[in-house]
Amino acid sequence: KALIKTAEQNGYTMRVLRAVEEVNEAQKSVLFDKLMKQFNGELKGKTIALWGLAFKPETDDMREAPSLVLIKKLKEAGCVISAYDPVAMPEAQRRLPVGVISYGKDIYETVIDADALLLVTEWKEFRMPSWSVIKKLMSTPLILDGRNIYDKTELEETGFIYHCIGR
Repeated sequence: KALIKTAEQNGYTMRVLRAVEEVNEAQKSVLFDKLMKQFNGELKGKTIALWGLAFKPETDDMREAPSLVLIKKLKEAGCVISAYDPVAMPEAQRRLPVGVISYGKDIYETVIDADALLLVTEWKEFRMPSWSVIKKLMSTPLILDGRNIYDKTELEETGFIYHCIGR
């Protein structure tokens, strides 16, 4: 974005970079669109669990984080949101105070009574949870994997409805 802005200030149009930026922005809505499809556009009152709030793992950076776009869309659709991030929780709470969304103390508390789990940031601790515990905690065993880190066959054999991006 900074490069595009600098180029424009100097009279240049960075069409390729602008196209890349448009694609990147559109990608932030893919999980929401998949969720809408799963519930036939009826998200009002659904409880959605989010794992990962930071822009990328191993940081608390939330600038340009897909989670912010996703949370805005979920709130507009009338969802109840529970989220967890191993590092970015203080920054998330500064941007999104309790009341806008709720925060779980760990991955398991976050999915209690959830109608769907959305993986937004691929933290290491999200890689091998106890799927049997998670399935018991959730209202609906639906996982939307925004980072493609889970094995579809394994999750479906455990009884989950599983969707990822781009496969």
